[in-house]
Amino acid sequence: MEPYSLGIDFGTTNTVLALAGPDGAARLVRFPATEGELFAFRSCLSFYTPADLPSERQISAGPWAIEAYVEDPVETRFIQSFKSFAGQESFTETQILGRRYRFEDLLSTFLLKVRDYAGAALGALPSRVVIGRPVRFVGARPSETLALSRYETAFRRLGVEEIRFAYEPVGAAFFFARELDHDATVLVGDFGGGTSDFSIIRFERDADGERRAHALGRSGVGVAGDAFDYRIIDNLVSPALGKGGDYVSFGKTLPIPNKYYAAFARWDQLALLRASREMREIRALAREAKAPERIERLIEVLDENYGYRLYRSVSRLKEALSGRSRAEFRFEAGSISIVRDVDRTEFESWIGPELAQIDGAVDAALADAGLAAHEIDRVFLTGGSSLVPAVRDIFHRRFESGRIETGAELESIASGLALMARERDLDRWTSTPIVDRH
Repeated sequence: MEPYSLGIDFGTTNTVLALAGPDGAARLVRFPATEGELFAFRSCLSFYTPADLPSERQISAGPWAIEAYVEDPVETRFIQSFKSFAGQESFTETQILGRRYRFEDLLSTFLLKVRDYAGAALGALPSRVVIGRPVRFVGARPSETLALSRYETAFRRLGVEEIRFAYEPVGAAFFFARELDHDATVLVGDFGGGTSDFSIIRFERDADGERRAHALGRSGVGVAGDAFDYRIIDNLVSPALGKGGDYVSFGKTLPIPNKYYAAFARWDQLALLRASREMREIRALAREAKAPERIERLIEVLDENYGYRLYRSVSRLKEALSGRSRAEFRFEAGSISIVRDVDRTEFESWIGPELAQIDGAVDAALADAGLAAHEIDRVFLTGGSSLVPAVRDIFHRRFESGRIETGAELESIASGLALMARERDLDRWTSTPIVDRH
């Protein structure tokens, strides 16, 4: 076996890579960034042409892509959350600076940039890589076959010879299961940016001491941390920018259209709203609204491209409420100042619909496995949104606290996948690509 094996957790929001060596330990691939070394690499791309070199195309990824977009949002094409399109047959290609990009083109471009930024850490790739995949790809009717075929095409361009897929929560289960000293039935909850996935796995030791796993059940739902962020925006910020207000037109009082606030679901879409026909309508509303100062704030957010700064404030509030029952939301930019204390119970009421969907998905995983809650020996929770107390409460209502384990929320999947890649019998844990090109 090669000195190192590679595990890749390609996520909607972040991508994490880990290498595992013969010593049985996994280490994360780290990237030297402006704000300090990081391992959670933002899953995004920016395409632009420098003003002094208009014939050249520049591509950045991760935090460098965000910097490029924030600096010049009009002239930069910013792509994030593109994992959401992996299984969508309706997404065939997009035009970027005169070139066509299919999903596999976007993913391979991103992966090659990740390798460049990692430098020597990924200088010589191992021939085998285990790639995480969601239990259910995002979308109304996602095609798993299409998504995995696109994944395979992109990862082969990275120069990988042997590709294996493993469910993301199974990767986390493998990471946690190293500590198991007895047979156990394990439920893993993986909370990413776009999906919440659940797998139930039976871990056993055979007569030779080899650990074996049997998948018993799984489920997934297309809501997670990104949806939580939007609920904060929609309930806390959008009303201060005019949502829910009225305007007067030809003597009639009418509600301000909610469509102007839908773009806040993703911060990078705000620059597109600024360049759209609807921006003229918004500017006109500032003259007709009953509370014009709120619409003026909305215009300033769009004109000055405050979207990323706004979402940083939202993320800080969500993180603070994970540790405290009350926290301050503070967004200050230009002439705008939105400062308010938020109770955790208030936040939990905002995300109630998403919590209900996650709750139902846990029940669906148990039903798929044909098990009752008391038959689950251990529960492992991973992913950033697993830190939200209301999410943890979903599990504490079903399982004894002593059965629930957390930690390594952002690194467990990639590390588990890398360790998994060193197994002698990979077929117990992974699947090969749907389309075998060899």
